[in-house]
Order: sequence, then structure tokens, then C-alpha cells
Amino acid sequence: MPSSPTDTRTPLPRRLKDLVPEEVRECLDRDPRLIVPVGTCEQHGPHLPLGCDTTIVELLADDLSAEFGVLRAPTVEYGVNTETDRDAPGNASLRRRTLLRLLNDLIDSWEADGVQEFILLTAHGHVGHQEALATVVTKGARVRVVDIFSVRIDDLLTSQKEALHGDEADTSLMLYLAPHLVRMELAEDYTIASAAERRFRRKSLRIPSTTSGSIGSPSVASAEKGCAIYARIRDKVRERIFLTPAVD
Repeated sequence: MPSSPTDTRTPLPRRLKDLVPEEVRECLDRDPRLIVPVGTCEQHGPHLPLGCDTTIVELLADDLSAEFGVLRAPTVEYGVNTETDRDAPGNASLRRRTLLRLLNDLIDSWEADGVQEFILLTAHGHVGHQEALATVVTKGARVRVVDIFSVRIDDLLTSQKEALHGDEADTSLMLYLAPHLVRMELAEDYTIASAAERRFRRKSLRIPSTTSGSIGSPSVASAEKGCAIYARIRDKVRERIFLTPAVD
């Protein structure tokens, strides 16, 4: 599992909010990159917390920050939620343009302080959310958007070909990363036809009122699968973003 922030045996993440300005300056002088986790406050079915997306990318950001010594920004806890035909208490969504403005304002401030590359991490694939991240504007800094579920994990899943919503993938990750937040006794499967599944993965399907909120098969999730999925995602992000120089 990811190292605990209090585990002195391993390097600690360089969390921006925990540092004084001079420490931030020293970090940026060594490595002018900033990891920005972008989560959501969104239902993922009756068995998962609303911060599911947030928890996953926060822990990944901490792991990458600790390993590579890269600064990690405070998490943006809200995003553009997937559209749904049923109410879910606690759901809180931003409009696409609101998320874009928020990110532009934050990134403008950090760029002025010397950040030269922003790594936006997200576990949420909704089209409006992705568009907001992809259209962030800087004065000259590079922006790299990482949708962690763009990593291929089909061979690690039992009942699905790809990650959906509150499903086998999300639930397995949470059982591995934060099992105390998962209510497996409440998990409900909801399968959809392959054509509809393809539309959903293209980020255009509403969550229907006939489902409890999740799409896929959370009942077959396990911590063991979550460990394998997390390791695959972490290794691919390490390879593609942190070990391979970006091309201008």
C-alpha cells in the first residue's frame, strides 16, 4: 500500500500546504514541477464514499511526490460530475467553465512562483471534466493531464473490459487503498449492453435511474485486484510522465 505520511522509513511526499515559502522555493529550484490532484465529490453507488476519485488520486500523488521529490499541490476536491437520472445526497459538481477558471487561477499563481510544469492527475473521465483539464492555459509552463484510467487494466478485471463507474475497478482500488471507507454489503451490480458501455467509456452516457449509482460489477472486487490495478497505474504513470521527458 502507499506509505503513510507518518512512516519515517520511507521518503515523505512534498505537500505544498505543509511547507513554508522558503522550502517551496528550494523544492522548485531542484525540480520545477507540481503535481495537482483533481478529484470529485460524486456518488459511486451505495457502497463507496463520495470522495472515491479524490482518495485514489491523492494517494497516487503522495506516492509519486515521495518517490521523485516533486511538489504536490493541495487536492482540488470538486470536478464536473457524471450526469445521473437519480438524486444522490452529497453530490456536488462544478460546471466545466467553473473548474477551468479555478484551475487557471491556481496555475497562474503557481506559475508566477516558478512552476514550469503542471501534472494534473484525475481518476474521473467525464467529458466536461476532461475538457476543463485539457484546456487550462499557461503563460509558458507545460501542462500534462493524466487520466489514470487511460491505463489498460482489462487483464486485471474479472467481469469487465475496462473501468466504468463505482465498479470492479473503483471498488477494488478502494478496498486496497482505503478499505475502511467501503461498504461491500451495499454493493450492487449493474451491467449494460456492450454498445452502451462503449458510449459510457466515451464519457457520454448518463447514469440511469434503474441503477443504484454504480455501473459495472463491484461485487467481484477485491483488495488483491486493487493492489494489482494500483501498481499497474502507478508504474505506467511513473514511466510515461516522470521517467520519460516530455516533448515540447
